[in-house]
Amino acid sequence: MMIFEKIHTVPTSEELTNKAFKRAARAMSGKTIEGRDSRLRANESMVLTAANIFTDNLANIVRRFPSFEQLPTFYYELTDVLVGIEKLKMSLASVDWASRKIHEVARSYVGKIREADLPEPVRKEAFGRIASIVKSINKDLLFLNEARNILRKLPDVHDEPTIVIAGYPNVGKSSFVSKITGATPEIAAYPFTTKGVAIGHFIRNNIRYQVMDTPGLLDRPMAERNNIERQAITAIRFLDAVVMFMIDPSESCGYEIEDQNRLLAEIKENFDLPMLVVANKADRPEFRKMDEIELNISTITGEGIEEVMGKLLEMIEEKRLRSEPSLEEPSLEEPSLEEPSLEEPSLEEPSLEEPSLEEPSLEEPSLEEPSLEEQDKESII
Repeated sequence: MMIFEKIHTVPTSEELTNKAFKRAARAMSGKTIEGRDSRLRANESMVLTAANIFTDNLANIVRRFPSFEQLPTFYYELTDVLVGIEKLKMSLASVDWASRKIHEVARSYVGKIREADLPEPVRKEAFGRIASIVKSINKDLLFLNEARNILRKLPDVHDEPTIVIAGYPNVGKSSFVSKITGATPEIAAYPFTTKGVAIGHFIRNNIRYQVMDTPGLLDRPMAERNNIERQAITAIRFLDAVVMFMIDPSESCGYEIEDQNRLLAEIKENFDLPMLVVANKADRPEFRKMDEIELNISTITGEGIEEVMGKLLEMIEEKRLRSEPSLEEPSLEEPSLEEPSLEEPSLEEPSLEEPSLEEPSLEEPSLEEPSLEEQDKESII
């Protein structure tokens, strides 16, 4: 399950108020109320029932949002770009405050009801106070629901070794993904794109790998995007990934080699990830080899696919080894074989300066005449 999918729809303050007060009224329907004690218990029960509905619903809103500090960096960056981490924290804090405040107010009014001659006005006053608290966080509830709708659309990217496929449209990226995964990749939404991303998986040597095709993302110059779009796209650099950039030297994709090379240079500049450049459509008669590209493939015939896969997996393994903590041999210089120092503990004579042997001061207690204020206090006593 994607990390944001468990966030339920966030109700408005009006929806929450109607739900709580209707439930409180329904809890008392059909019950016979006779005498003062019965009326007190009925009104007390209505306040506690409504308060429990409010506090439970508000607490659940906070609980269902993930801990942002524990989010994978990829999702943290996207969340911050799309809705704002600090704004989310502030709204969730407001909802949490409201939940605790309603509990406090309800307990206070239960005590007042027990002491009241007429409990109904006190119960209505309690309902008014609680409704006012919920109304004060309505903007936060609206924002959290909007954030929830945005975040639930993010792609389900697993914490797995990943191959990100980049390049202009029609160069053969989706065909490559289908070829190596043996299935049609799942299309997932991605911010600021209409096509989303295509995600597939394959297993080699009992290790599951993730392949991400990026139509609408890494297929046109960054200069054509605004700042927020660029930030959302470059969040990909936080994946445990290597990049395969695919070029079509035949230019049958509709883009000239010069344009494809410019996009390649731009992606290299924006993504600090290992990158493999591959030329596709080697089966076409107009295909021409390029000196700067080592590997040529055809997603139609399968030519060169296994060689490219081997290289990509090798790059992933090299990246993993570089990211692991160093396991250097311990230095043989330790422990030191030098003679232990005899300087400590110090063998000097203890200082006789402390404790001080000075004569005690005779200044306190003060023998001054008491002030007029003090005399007044004494006379009162």
